[in-house]
Amino acid sequence: MKNRAMDTERSDAAIDDEGRAEQIAAAASLKPLFHPQSIAVIGASRDKSSIGGRLFNNIINADFNGPVYPVNPRASIVRSIHSYASVKEIPGPVDLAFIVVPSRFVNDVVRECGEKGVRGVVVITAGFSEAGAEGAALEAELLDIVRGAGMRMVGPNCMGLQNTDPDVSLDGQFGPVMPRRGNVSMSSQSGALGLAILDYATEMHLGISTFVSVGNKPDVAGDDLLLFWEEDPNTDVILLYLESFGNPRRFSRIARRIAKKKPIIAVKSGRTLAGARAATSHTGSLANLDVAVDALFRQAGVIRVGTLEELFDVTALLASQPAPKGRRVGVVTNAGGPAILAVDALVSQGLEVPELSDGLQEKLRRFLSDTAAVSNPVDMIAAAGPEEYRASIETLLASDEVDSLITLFIPASEDGVAETATAIREAGEAAPSDKTFVCVYLQSGGAPSELASPDVGFPTFAFPERAAKALRKAATYAEWLARPEGRIVAFDDIDASRARAVVQDAVAGFDEEGDWLDPGAVGTVLKSYGITVPRAEVVTSIDDAVAFGKNLGGPIVLKVISPSAIHKSDVGGVALDVSGAAAIESAYERVTGAVADSEGVLVQEFVEGGHEVLIGMVEDPTFGPLIVFGLGGIFVELIGDVAFRIHPLTDVDADEMVSEVKSARLLEGYRGGEPGDIEAVVETLLRVSALIEDLPEIIEMDLNPVKVGTPGAGVRIVDARIKVRQTKS
Repeated sequence: MKNRAMDTERSDAAIDDEGRAEQIAAAASLKPLFHPQSIAVIGASRDKSSIGGRLFNNIINADFNGPVYPVNPRASIVRSIHSYASVKEIPGPVDLAFIVVPSRFVNDVVRECGEKGVRGVVVITAGFSEAGAEGAALEAELLDIVRGAGMRMVGPNCMGLQNTDPDVSLDGQFGPVMPRRGNVSMSSQSGALGLAILDYATEMHLGISTFVSVGNKPDVAGDDLLLFWEEDPNTDVILLYLESFGNPRRFSRIARRIAKKKPIIAVKSGRTLAGARAATSHTGSLANLDVAVDALFRQAGVIRVGTLEELFDVTALLASQPAPKGRRVGVVTNAGGPAILAVDALVSQGLEVPELSDGLQEKLRRFLSDTAAVSNPVDMIAAAGPEEYRASIETLLASDEVDSLITLFIPASEDGVAETATAIREAGEAAPSDKTFVCVYLQSGGAPSELASPDVGFPTFAFPERAAKALRKAATYAEWLARPEGRIVAFDDIDASRARAVVQDAVAGFDEEGDWLDPGAVGTVLKSYGITVPRAEVVTSIDDAVAFGKNLGGPIVLKVISPSAIHKSDVGGVALDVSGAAAIESAYERVTGAVADSEGVLVQEFVEGGHEVLIGMVEDPTFGPLIVFGLGGIFVELIGDVAFRIHPLTDVDADEMVSEVKSARLLEGYRGGEPGDIEAVVETLLRVSALIEDLPEIIEMDLNPVKVGTPGAGVRIVDARIKVRQTKS
């Protein structure tokens, strides 16, 4: 690409060193929470039905490997253990304190913990920021106390945490479930949902390493937990339930690194619009909170799922199986109908069910019935028993024609169920390390113990559709793992100071809400960043419009300048392909007469032909700048064929944005059409990202349409709007 240079100011090694230092510091600070040597329960109760009673009993019943001190000034003994009136009276050191006292006492109790030298606190008590302004003030004071004492805090308003490591055996929550040990670590922002998550995980035989209910998370949040789990030897898969983000950019940076080592699976609730702000550009009307979350997760490699069921399905798959190295799926079954459903589900998820080669089909026919279908799906018919299942699974997994295998088992009778299930289990667990194996057992009573045991090395699903969805999520994650890292691109031909001067002059006259730059300023800013715009001039008279057209020597476009005309074409404020003095005069009167508040006309060179695309940006209050690319013109909002990414863009991000939208095929020369200059489109996206980085005053940008010429001809911004406001100090 032209005039591009890689950003070499910071080496990969320096960035890696920073990340490593951050991880080590975070893991050390959280160790007292997950690996305490001693525990105090402040608010431990004799009443086993109370939260303080249930929490204390859970810790004792889980056989925590260390002393547990109940603190209750009204009880001298709790569960046959001597109780203390204050944490400061405990004779030995305390690493971790669970706090279950009324909210009005919490801050004083935490202050005493700091004086005692407690290193971590879990505040179960509610009544803080979730309860209103008074609670928020109480929480702010609580955080000051915690940080002033050098402690780390989970909560307030949480259900606690767990660590199933036998060297710890900590069940520090008030719910009824202590899950079996496993390799999945979870965080839930909802305490009630956390209870359901633990219950469902137990039902699905999903083994848990650590579990945390983060509550209001003023201190310990998802970022910190990711850093702790990054090098935790007991954690292979990370599961998150999120309702909000603290610092999305930090989360993205951390998750992007960790997802290269361990899959991160997340449910993010709140698929509503970011706000009721009236959309003042095509880009603004297309952007919402869910778009921003999708963009963040996609760039960071986080596997987003839409339901809790899907959360556990994908987790069960990746906790026991490798991510598929490709999208080719084989299907083995003893019934044709369910196999058809499975194939339909796989194809609808964007996976492939390839026809098997003649050679592989011949191998299958050596041990299957003459009436069996072996092209894929492999339908062994209802009479298939353990040996047919075993041989078919082993043959397909040994081939290089599939990346994953789904085995469907529908028992025709009770006879031979255990034997067939055992054969499936043994063959599936012997799968090569680069193949993904899952089972579907279709019977209302659930899978037999041979497939449903917690020790089985692959997941068994109740329906093929669930297996297909989980496979697709895992395959998409594998593709993200294989993609190149990407680099932030720097350009050596920009004039940032010129653009900054224009923007600063403009915002000096705007109120705190900001406003749109005038067309001349927009042109200067874009040209300062090497973004090509047609020759243009703002005029306030017919004579000036005619003079511009004469000097240009070609057709022009006239666009009314008006505060009320947000989308000029909608009100008749645009005239295209105008030539000659008489035509220019008529067009000028027409576009200015379309509104009651005309402030002049932008006349510019008419750009003929080319594909029309949209490039834009909008400032999200939570996630920062969102950059969009898609099909341009007046139908962009109707069609909605767009791709969003969170700023800043890497070269890989920009390439993927262009290829992701369906209409990108037009730029490739769809069905014999004229191809477009895709390289120039990618470069323009990167130049827009550089512009946004240098000019944080920009809060909205709409380049639409952008005319894309033939390969090598570049792009030209036919219409552009930029909104700016003073940056907040």
